[in-house]
Amino acid sequence: MSAIDKFDMTGKVAVVTGGSRGLGREMVLAFAEQGADVVIASRKLDNCESVAREVEALGRQALPIAYHAAEWDAADALADAVYERFGRCDVLVNNAGMSPLYPSVDAISEELFDKVVGVNLKGPFRLSALVGTRMAEGDGGAIIFVSSVASTRPSPVELVYGAAKAGVNNLTKGLSGTFGPKVRVNCIVPGPFLTDISKAWDMEQFEAHAQEGFALGRGGRPDEIIGAALYLASDASSYTTGTMIEVDGGPR
Repeated sequence: MSAIDKFDMTGKVAVVTGGSRGLGREMVLAFAEQGADVVIASRKLDNCESVAREVEALGRQALPIAYHAAEWDAADALADAVYERFGRCDVLVNNAGMSPLYPSVDAISEELFDKVVGVNLKGPFRLSALVGTRMAEGDGGAIIFVSSVASTRPSPVELVYGAAKAGVNNLTKGLSGTFGPKVRVNCIVPGPFLTDISKAWDMEQFEAHAQEGFALGRGGRPDEIIGAALYLASDASSYTTGTMIEVDGGPR
């Protein structure tokens, strides 16, 4: 197998939660371009269907599914739908996430706390437990978590989110042992990416901070997540598991 062939995903089935926008959409389209059929799972079905049409335009099959990561039973329904349609799952990307703002730490409600932990930790755990078990019993596969630099360097406005993502880092290590040797479990740890979420940022303030705080002096473009995602999803990373890959512009 040549070096470039190791990144080929022809014949594989990939599931991407939060796959209808931002980094998730970039990964969905990259997998499809490399030959994979893709399941796009996110809360809004119409957005999933829109990305599914983009996948089909690339000549691959797509399955759009409405999925709420904080709901335990939704993971069961998603896993069942994937295996009913395709009979397999070779790559699972736990990308769905949320980090709502709050005015102060004492103003965080129980509802907000539970919602953030549910989407960012409970859902990825349950879906990985279900799909990872089936992968291990079958032909194997790759699970990719998407964490955040907030998991190790949380700002005052993302404490619950950072704590949940720290749990994701822990799952990466723990599940790599649970499902090995047939299933590889790894994690992408992104820094600030200029997705649609960044439209709410004070860009002048962010750019000033980025020039001082990051070795590359800027935020990431959404398509700059593709290299890490393709590496971890494909045979190129066949001897990589339990690893966190930081894609964060090199904080100083």
